[in-house]
Amino acid sequence: MKTIPYKTYLSEDEMPRAYYNLRADLEKDHSPLLHPITREPATLTDLEAIFSSELAAQELNNTDRYLPIPQEVLNFYRMYRPSPLVRAYYLEKELQTPAEIYYKYEGGNTSGSHKLNSAIAQAYYAKEQGLTGITTETGAGQWGTALAMACSYFDLKLKVYMVRCSVEQKPHRKVLMETYGATVIPSPSHTTEAGQSFLERDPDSPGSLGMAIAEALEVAAADPDYRYTLGSVLNQVLLHQSIVGLETKAALDNLQKEADILIGCAGGGSNLGGLIGCFIGDKIQGKKAPRIIAVEPASCPTLTRGKFAYDYCDSARKTPLAKMYTLGASFVPPAGHAGGLRFHGMSPIISQLYHDGLIEEARNYGQKDIFAAAVFFARCEGTLPAPESAHAIRAAIDEALKCKAKREKKIIVFGLTGNGYFDLAAYDAFNKNLLENNSLGDATLAQALKELANLHQ
Repeated sequence: MKTIPYKTYLSEDEMPRAYYNLRADLEKDHSPLLHPITREPATLTDLEAIFSSELAAQELNNTDRYLPIPQEVLNFYRMYRPSPLVRAYYLEKELQTPAEIYYKYEGGNTSGSHKLNSAIAQAYYAKEQGLTGITTETGAGQWGTALAMACSYFDLKLKVYMVRCSVEQKPHRKVLMETYGATVIPSPSHTTEAGQSFLERDPDSPGSLGMAIAEALEVAAADPDYRYTLGSVLNQVLLHQSIVGLETKAALDNLQKEADILIGCAGGGSNLGGLIGCFIGDKIQGKKAPRIIAVEPASCPTLTRGKFAYDYCDSARKTPLAKMYTLGASFVPPAGHAGGLRFHGMSPIISQLYHDGLIEEARNYGQKDIFAAAVFFARCEGTLPAPESAHAIRAAIDEALKCKAKREKKIIVFGLTGNGYFDLAAYDAFNKNLLENNSLGDATLAQALKELANLHQ
């Protein structure tokens, strides 16, 4: 009797040796970053003042299809990669669907998520340049944790500005970052001019990723031996995360399977972009490719209710402007439990792909609905998902039920980007029926978009 593969692992020899740069294959590249003062396209020199030199070059690279992964980064990847592609047999059985459901599981490393893929690369390039430290922001804490691990590995100092409501919801994330040697400051804080200005306007502010970015940038700019790093949104981050999609595609090829539907949660765009990149490449080249669904929280519906326009990536309006789907740099989302999906904007690459129809659909869900899906999945598959990943799970379940109703046997693949072991307070609230579907009110959205419109007058 043939053994049924539940988890498909690639061998070390099959692990990608180069990142895939989707921008080299785009027929229509997204609009360039603009200098915040001159509003001219940002140059390499402009970006080198913010990021390490190699990352600045990667941000602007739209010609090289593949960029070799440095050997030291590959050596680190081997500690936890390749990650498994898992067939969700028990979920299929409970749903009684003819669909085949697979998920790419990125939560098996100590950081608990896919974020380590970019963190280790960014720390490596900083070390190679001779920097002594870096600064960053973090929402739910997965990026901060990953970067703390990477900086510890390369003996770099790290200052993390963590969104205040996430510090309160996930205090042990802060402990984990500090265990790896990072300094963690709840944001907004009194340690920066930007933080003080936010607190003057709202002393009880729950914080946002835009605020935390502003604080981290200010600190990095004041020290020539530091640079800033970002865990999502940027081209360089999606480049590093492309290893997720490359492995997914290779595992499916080994199984002689082709995905019909590909689903990822969408916050800033790192995990979605990493998962779908090489599949989009196939689509551009006219090959068979899956229908892609981006899923975001109803409380921060960037793709589904935002505007495609130039906007700042930080709330202090100091960063270069990116053309992206955005709710406005001043937007502060409700303090939901999917902290990694609370950014006001979206990756320029993801935004352009959605605008051009290469990402066919975006949808949003309330947090009560996604936690219901997360609990159902955990009871079926034995893995507790992060709230961010639960958005993709909710959509995968809905698609599988459509297959059941239509008696269609499709192959559904989604990204399970992180585990939920630091999110037990959120699960406790759900179990006690204390969560609400915290959708974004029309008045709040209108005010945020009004301020965005003022930017373009």
